[in-house]
Amino acid sequence: MSQHATPPRPDDNASFSVGLAEAVDPLVMALDVGSTGSRGGLHDATGTPVRGYRHKIEHEFTTGADGTSVIDPDQVTEELAAILDLVLADPALAGRVAGVALDTFASSLVGVGDDDAALTPCFTYADSRCAEQLAALRAELDEPAVLQRTGTRLHTSYLAPRLRWIRETDPRTWERARRWMSLGEYVHLRLLGTACAGTATAAWTGLLDRRTGRWDEPLLLACGLDAEQLSPVLDPHEPIPDVADSVARRWPALEGARWFAPVADGLSANLGSGGTDASTLVVSAATSGAARVLLHAIPERVPSGLWCYRVDARRCLLGGALNDVGRAIGWLGDTVRLPEGTTLQDVAEAEVAEGTPVVLPFFTGERSTGWAGGARAVLADVTAAATGADLARGVLEGVAASYARVADQLEDVAGGVEHVVASGSASQDVPGLMQILADTLGKPVARAEFKRATLRGTALLALETLAPDVERARPPYGPERAPVPERAEHYGAVRARFEELYGAVVAA
Repeated sequence: MSQHATPPRPDDNASFSVGLAEAVDPLVMALDVGSTGSRGGLHDATGTPVRGYRHKIEHEFTTGADGTSVIDPDQVTEELAAILDLVLADPALAGRVAGVALDTFASSLVGVGDDDAALTPCFTYADSRCAEQLAALRAELDEPAVLQRTGTRLHTSYLAPRLRWIRETDPRTWERARRWMSLGEYVHLRLLGTACAGTATAAWTGLLDRRTGRWDEPLLLACGLDAEQLSPVLDPHEPIPDVADSVARRWPALEGARWFAPVADGLSANLGSGGTDASTLVVSAATSGAARVLLHAIPERVPSGLWCYRVDARRCLLGGALNDVGRAIGWLGDTVRLPEGTTLQDVAEAEVAEGTPVVLPFFTGERSTGWAGGARAVLADVTAAATGADLARGVLEGVAASYARVADQLEDVAGGVEHVVASGSASQDVPGLMQILADTLGKPVARAEFKRATLRGTALLALETLAPDVERARPPYGPERAPVPERAEHYGAVRARFEELYGAVVAA
């Protein structure tokens, strides 16, 4: 009889989960590195989390007023190793875990020396110290051409300006660095003795040709980088070769398991929430936000307001990002006084009203669709009669209008979006925002009623290879919010006024 150890979360009461005894083999160990912590959890072949077999270690970025946003890559490596130690300790897992898959926050960068040790911190997507180098690249390069080749704009969140910034401000480190890689690749290098870049991770650097899957030579030249300093790129179905034998000795449960190259968390979030094709638009609504569709073809043209990240030879993720969703809601809670006894949920559920202020909710700048990083929030049409509830409703409608601008450009390329799935803390904190979104988009919106969708998506990507014939479980969703036809005229007017204000204040 197999021995059993107590799982790391014996009090796990997640409704969308399965016990180890009932779990369908093969199992996948999924790992996720986000901005607030590292997570890991087992999933069975149906994509269902295995109850109790998960763990999280919190962390935070080191930030500064100069635009610094970094984290220690060795700290993250230790966090993930500790998670594997804990979750895989049960002897009953022997022979059942067939794969290990990892996602991380996108657009990370670590410089590595000859001894495979980090020479730099991990620079995150939020590090904006390369603004001067970004301006220079925009002056030197044809940005629309870069977008069509790589699927990304020139921006501080991508690697071309960051690499040039390191080269210009820290030439000694630049000369010492043998390789440049993402955080996920660095974790694998330290734990497995080898590293490859998943195609999605490579795409999120802004340096990958979205059509060929090869590193973009003109951008590498602009950075002063050689392609040999970057990792080989593997599609999701390709396991990492040459994993060190010591891995199975440390984690016996992983004897014979295949390890997959790291992917970007945006892809995992889409898959884990149910966005597997162009019929489903996945709306992420957390501190920041995004709207994305998974396409089963590489589009000929990328709209100017969006990005398009290659997943493999036949799939890409098309979408756009918003800086301020939960952040805008938090600003309301901290700054705007609502009438006594009124909550933001009450404001969101109220009937539409003429005279609601029009708001551009760019509290920390704009990404999609105008990429105006210096834009700031604008509240317009505010009269002496306006209440805190009116201002709050204007912000919520402005957030929904921002999502709609992304959705319009998505429809131009993808077409066929039938329904919308929303996930993230903002969708849970103010559920009524989902109705405003449905009315603005003119499409039904359902909210994902389960946590750790990103972790699940990472497992699902590995299961495409490990268990292609096993039917996946359908996760729980809340009641669908349908658009109310009588409100279409109101939200059409909101969007028209939004565009008028944007053109006068931001575009100008």
